[in-house]
Amino acid sequence: MARATTSPNSRQPAAAKNSSAARSWTSKARGNGSPTAQQCKKGTVWNKKTKKCVKVQSGVLTDEELYQQGRALAKEAQYDWAIEVLSAVQDQEDPRVLNYLGYSNRKAGRLETGIVYYQKALAIDPNFNLAREYLGEGYLAAGRVDLAMAQLEAIANSCGTTCEEYRELSAAISAAQ
Repeated sequence: MARATTSPNSRQPAAAKNSSAARSWTSKARGNGSPTAQQCKKGTVWNKKTKKCVKVQSGVLTDEELYQQGRALAKEAQYDWAIEVLSAVQDQEDPRVLNYLGYSNRKAGRLETGIVYYQKALAIDPNFNLAREYLGEGYLAAGRVDLAMAQLEAIANSCGTTCEEYRELSAAISAAQ
């Protein structure tokens, strides 16, 4: 199965760049696809078709819908709920899903588990700069500035020093030193 890769200069999947899919991805990323926006309770997700909160389970929504809702929950600091939603995605080899499983675990205090998820995402898509940024932040949390610097260098080689991932990780490293 083909893997979605990320564009070196963007946080969106490379396949979506410069297409109607890019506009769709961008509007989804900007919009709040979170179950909390629909006042769903933990353990449920928003089903747009039925306009109801439904129990989280594999197949209840498309993988993309589950990913978008899990990502939104992670960004809202609903880490365990995000993990539950992302774990329901059928394609557990999607680097975006692995990345946000890593992010949610790291932010929930399970640093080593988070790092493993980032490494899995990067094994599938070595150019996934957002996963590199978050992995670098995980290494900083573990006190491994050297490993964070290695991720920063890899990001620089991929998208230069002006991309968002480079700037974010560079600032985190500077703050940690």
